[in-house]
Amino acid sequence: MSAGESTRATTAAEVPVWDLGVRAFHWLLVISVGTAGITGFFGARNALDVHLIAGSLLALLLLFRVVWGLLGGGFARFASFAFSPREVFDYAANLLAGRSRRHLGHNPLGAMMVYALLVVLGLIVLTGVIALGGQDKQGPLAAFVSFATGSLQRQIHKALALLLVAMVLAHLAGVLFESRHERENLTAAMVTGRKCAEPGARRPAWQARTRLAGLVVAGLAAATTAGVAGLSALPARGVPTAPLDADYKLQCSACHVIYHPSLLPAASWQMILDHLGEHFGEDASLDAATVAKLRTYLAANSAEHWDTLPAVMLRRSIDPADPARITATGFWRRMHHRLADRVFASPEVMRRSNCAACHTDAASGLFAPQNIEIPEDLQ
Repeated sequence: MSAGESTRATTAAEVPVWDLGVRAFHWLLVISVGTAGITGFFGARNALDVHLIAGSLLALLLLFRVVWGLLGGGFARFASFAFSPREVFDYAANLLAGRSRRHLGHNPLGAMMVYALLVVLGLIVLTGVIALGGQDKQGPLAAFVSFATGSLQRQIHKALALLLVAMVLAHLAGVLFESRHERENLTAAMVTGRKCAEPGARRPAWQARTRLAGLVVAGLAAATTAGVAGLSALPARGVPTAPLDADYKLQCSACHVIYHPSLLPAASWQMILDHLGEHFGEDASLDAATVAKLRTYLAANSAEHWDTLPAVMLRRSIDPADPARITATGFWRRMHHRLADRVFASPEVMRRSNCAACHTDAASGLFAPQNIEIPEDLQ
């Protein structure tokens, strides 16, 4: 213990400041944000489920903190650190001048950081749900959000995540500075809930309405869960629900895996049908009636009629020199560039075009990140 800390300890008694609700929220928030950040910035695409679990926990924590900020007791209440802009400015000026007044709860600058973090975290959850619905066609907004909107929100989601990283670093710097300035371990205080209080220090008089807060949180969580489940069950926007044509399945599966019609634009499918006699080195000729039927089916179900990530991105990145080959598109190459050649040459995969070897939902055309299963011995 330093001399300053010793002096404080002999002149001020420790009192409870941060209740269990505030402390549990704080450390669970660290876990959820940390997990979401690691999986979001560094995780593989098939780590999406872990990312979503962390995001769901984050949403629940934010819900709890809002309710606890209205119904909690003491320093948990938002009203206990509702400072005016003038108070924030004066505190900052006094802090720079070395004459700032100590606050038992949040000081004005700390309060502004709390509010800013809650807002940014809320926006991160919102943009994440919108991006999930638009890009991956999952979640409660999948029935309403286009790929274009989801793609835009994903960029905003990333920008907010980077902003959050900067805010967390600023928060840690603030905690370190205040701990040294006030000669008190603020991190330890968020574990024990206790801080030193000078004689005469005032504490908020609000009493926690724990039962009411629990009922409100439970009710809102249950209603939200039911709403999310119900909305998630709706057909996703831009994802036709009709099954694959029986003749198309029969003719394609006779020689190779089934390629969903949404993976190529209509022009590419027509080119393939025009050259069935030289179908990637094989003679895949069909009778005229079957070809005519397939032309109609593929034209009506090509990438232009789907709003999924594979359909949009593959259509946009067709190689003009090889428009009939999915593996020649820029998007396919970007998504698979980290995989070694031995993966595609392995007995489990055998060729680059064998989508179903690693994408268990390849036949649906969705290619959900959670359904990527690369054989363990090839990763």
